[in-house]
Amino acid sequence: MDTIHRYRIGSATVTRVADLVLPEIPSAYLFPDRDRSILANDPPPWIGRENASQDGETLALSVHSWIVQTEGKTVLIDTGAGNGKHRPLNPVFDQLDTPYLQRLAAAGVQPADVDVVLITHLHVDHVGWNTVRKGDAWRPTFANATYVFSDAEYRFYADEAHVQTPSAGVFEDSVQPIIDAGQALLIDAQSQPTLEGLEGFTFHRTKGHSFDHLSIGFTSEGQHALFSGDVMHHPIQIAKPEWNSTFCEFPDDAERSRLWALNHAADRHSLFFSSHFPGTSVGVVERQAGGFVWLPR
Repeated sequence: MDTIHRYRIGSATVTRVADLVLPEIPSAYLFPDRDRSILANDPPPWIGRENASQDGETLALSVHSWIVQTEGKTVLIDTGAGNGKHRPLNPVFDQLDTPYLQRLAAAGVQPADVDVVLITHLHVDHVGWNTVRKGDAWRPTFANATYVFSDAEYRFYADEAHVQTPSAGVFEDSVQPIIDAGQALLIDAQSQPTLEGLEGFTFHRTKGHSFDHLSIGFTSEGQHALFSGDVMHHPIQIAKPEWNSTFCEFPDDAERSRLWALNHAADRHSLFFSSHFPGTSVGVVERQAGGFVWLPR
């Protein structure tokens, strides 16, 4: 868990910061419409024991962030589940106590060093470390950072009727405090796919998993990366992009976005940085026999 994984994209360095591992998620729960025979009898060659049990009945997932250090800036992509958050309807993330900030420090970054936090979407396991408890209030963890996320996503989930059970409570302790602190930059990725002062990053609307989910492209010195957010949860979806996870709120859009991300990564020979793949969480997507294959890195 504490192994530091670092990658180079041109002149930039990318480092994974782990929050927690979920080692035994029932595949029937994560992928309700799966064909169970594929995982059990004929899994793709890249599905090893770090990804799935031998019978395919349980899957492993990781929750982590990505640090991109580029052009004198430290950018953090997604912030995991967070500690001490009240999640009674989601026991996996309830009242956690993980050494996430120590792992961030081991990667050479203190919270005050982070210049920008990019949030792919406003679900429970992507915004938790946005804030830490100070006294009787939740305050921004990264006091010097601008937090960037979708304006449409924020407005949608501001209505409690739109919040799915797994993310109950997230808005109050991990999203609204960022707005109240004046540290949020809410964007429309369709009209504003790039930001001044954030060289190399491009925001792509990949709706489906959430209302206005964003994937984040990055380019440096002609090399490309894609930080996919939750377009995919597990490497089996590279072989079976038609499999939506149980958490995809808009299934048809989710499948379209998944195919877009796979084609985008394959076309650009991008290094693909996933949000939940176990192992290194990184790989290359290539086309083969009318579909896609995953080459872990």
